[in-house]
Amino acid sequence: MNIRYLSQEWIDAISERVRASETLQSLGHKHSFGLTQVVTSTPYGEVQYHLLSGNGGIKFAGGEASPENVRFVQDFATATAVATGKLNSQEAFINGHIRFSGDHQCLIDAQEVFALLDQIFTSVRERTDYF
Repeated sequence: MNIRYLSQEWIDAISERVRASETLQSLGHKHSFGLTQVVTSTPYGEVQYHLLSGNGGIKFAGGEASPENVRFVQDFATATAVATGKLNSQEAFINGHIRFSGDHQCLIDAQEVFALLDQIFTSVRERTDYF
């Protein structure tokens, strides 16, 4: 059974895989940051989810990060295009489709976290419906 993109079931599926990844969890000793992703104009209204890294672990869940070092805001069409590989995230950012605020350096420093997280998103993508 497939899950819908940005639904609570989708957030839970990502969260479970983040929690289960020992390699990813070990990076919580090395990197400390909070990232909030805001997606507007979704079929669910505005959806927020976050990634927290620090204190020896990494957590993915719905809502805002606390503390929050970085925030991304984009509309549903952009988020879907990036999630399905139809739009490159850097291109979307450069063209103003993704708005960023916060500490850019913490993202650069945590590239290994995002590389592993991308693998998790890819594994969930296979059973995700994008409306």
